[in-house]
Amino acid sequence: MADVLITSRINPVEHITIRSEKSFEAVRDALEATVPRLDTGIQDALHWNDRAYTEDFDAHGPKLSIFLVRDHGSLLAIFGGARKALQYEIGNPLTASKMTRYRLEATLYAPLRVTLFEDAEGRGVFEYDKPSCFFGQFGDERVAEMGRMLDEEIDAALRLAAG
Repeated sequence: MADVLITSRINPVEHITIRSEKSFEAVRDALEATVPRLDTGIQDALHWNDRAYTEDFDAHGPKLSIFLVRDHGSLLAIFGGARKALQYEIGNPLTASKMTRYRLEATLYAPLRVTLFEDAEGRGVFEYDKPSCFFGQFGDERVAEMGRMLDEEIDAALRLAAG
C-alpha cells in the first residue's frame, strides 16, 4: 500500500440566516425570478475555450445563477411528513474558474449552497455559510477576493428575494 499523507485544519465559518416576512412560496418565486437558471452555453464555451462567448457572459451575464435545486423537504416524508425545504446550488462558472485556476481546492465550495425552508409561521428562511470563510482559507488573495465578492452578491440576491 502506498504511503498516504493526511492533514487536517479547522476553519471558522460564519453562518447567515435571513428571515423573511413573506411566505416560503413568495420567497422561492422571488429568488427564482431574480437569480436565473444556469445558462449551459457558458459551460460549453469554457470547455471549448470560446473567449468571445465567455467575455460577453462575464460582461453582460448574470452575476449568479442557479445550478441545481434539490427538494430536501420531500426526503422527510418517510419520517412523518414532508416539509418545504429546498437546497440551491448558486454561483457563477466564471467566478469559479477565476478561483480554481489558482487553487483547485476551491472546487469544494463552488457553487455555493443555500437552503430555503418554511418556518413554523409559513415564512421563508434562507441559511448559508459566508463564502469568504471558505475561500479565504487557501492563503491566496486572488481567491479570497472572489470570496468577498461572492459574500456581497449572494447577500444582495437573498435579501432582495426575502424583502
